[in-house]
Amino acid sequence: MKRNVLGTCPVCSSRLDVTKLHCNDCDTTIKGTFKLDKFSYLSKEQKYFIEVFLKNRGNIKEIEKDLGISYPTVKKNLENVINALGYGEIAESANLNKEKILEKLSNGEISSEEAMKMIKGL
Repeated sequence: MKRNVLGTCPVCSSRLDVTKLHCNDCDTTIKGTFKLDKFSYLSKEQKYFIEVFLKNRGNIKEIEKDLGISYPTVKKNLENVINALGYGEIAESANLNKEKILEKLSNGEISSEEAMKMIKGL
């Protein structure tokens, strides 16, 4: 039975790393820490939306028909995927906040431990 790689931990929802790769043909195993691509962290629904979006070449009317949803829902789903991939306003805001945190760190206003906690909280 084939299974898809999980991108997030089913217990705590943190991002997962791949630590072992195996070839069934030649029995080669590679161990290490490998990052997944950003698409691996999307939900099944987000991946399906991307598939429908690409199939319809971004034509919102066709996406509405395929998914049986309204224009505002298509736009909301698209914005959700954009944010999940790190390209939306939320990601831009997080980057600005990280810059402010690093600036405070370099000015000696906060410790490195405080900076790490603040960045993890974004």
